[in-house]
Amino acid sequence: MYDYCVIGGGIVGIATARRILKQHPGADLLVLEKGPRLAGQQTGHNSGVIHSGIYYEPGSLKARLCREGAARTKEFAAAHDIPFRTCGKLLVATDSAEYARMMALYERSVRNDVQVEFVDAADLRRREPRITGVGALFVPDTGIVDYTRITEALAEEVRAAGGRIQLAAEVTAIDESADAVTISGPTGRWTARTLVVCAGVQADRLARLAGVRTDFRIVPFRGEYYQLPAARADLVRTLIYPIPDPSLPFLGVHLSPTIDGALTVGPNAVLGMSREGYRKGSFDARDVRDIVGFPGMRRVARRYFATGLRELRNSLFKGGYLAECRRYCPELTMADLRPREAGIRAQAVLRDGTLVHDFMIESTARTVHVLNAPSPAATSALPIADHIVERITDRESPANPQ
Repeated sequence: MYDYCVIGGGIVGIATARRILKQHPGADLLVLEKGPRLAGQQTGHNSGVIHSGIYYEPGSLKARLCREGAARTKEFAAAHDIPFRTCGKLLVATDSAEYARMMALYERSVRNDVQVEFVDAADLRRREPRITGVGALFVPDTGIVDYTRITEALAEEVRAAGGRIQLAAEVTAIDESADAVTISGPTGRWTARTLVVCAGVQADRLARLAGVRTDFRIVPFRGEYYQLPAARADLVRTLIYPIPDPSLPFLGVHLSPTIDGALTVGPNAVLGMSREGYRKGSFDARDVRDIVGFPGMRRVARRYFATGLRELRNSLFKGGYLAECRRYCPELTMADLRPREAGIRAQAVLRDGTLVHDFMIESTARTVHVLNAPSPAATSALPIADHIVERITDRESPANPQ
């Protein structure tokens, strides 16, 4: 019998395990990770950006936890000698329509208490000579880091505090009773008084196993990246982002320096045919059945048909992808786009076709489920963990007996 079990060895799961052990020193805690290593899914396949919180709906969990998480991520990295760089980000408007959206985004940044500077076309050219636009917003606090290293450092603290981390431990059944939760799979059977599920792309399936609401599905969107040749890695000094479409949870194809000195381009957002298939052409029949058979996804397909078609075209034809980049960086060429491993965004979609923008967390008497935690979950992992543990602590308090 464990006091706590956490399913999921990504950054949110490991951060939560660490926070539990800080809150409850000496507790018996187990982390179960399906894969052969920690941070093997979304955490290890993102662009490494420490987000500022400029985009998110004021008052939302994303807005609040991202702001706090950015500062704490940098503090944690500094304390553990993990390299990071606060290089700043430019959100570039390339035409009058984007300029109008940029102004709306500036208003949101004020409400979110995020430091932002206006940049006109001339100043943009001075700051980044290879980038062109009619104006931009500069977000100085945005940074870059390696989230796999952050996860590994968090895991070291979990182990040092007595927590156990078990890899290659797939979960296929969750049985909650009045006083415990039994978790089982091909490699074992475990019992805990409290279970936290941070399962990313499998969040809806594990929620169903535990009896949590299932009026949503996790839909995988492949984020395909390219990497520029080493000789072009100094093309820009800052992160370069387009002005995003506020109706979509995706931020658009951007230029991203990485902490290891590379320069990446991406990601796009293509409907994935496999939740855990990172190679192009990956296909999983069960995952496809879940997508096709879910009414909410059919509504999404109708609503965003033109957008989806454009993303698919850009995935199939590099020229379309390049055209997206050349809107703000016209000197990029086809030869600059070298292959790089894709990422997968686990996006919750409701039955009515709504794309869930905010973090979504649900509970039963003895379980807590992180149901939607796409970007900026890596940036926000430490305060997300606090939020989860607060929910557990409130439930375990004498005023709320089990």
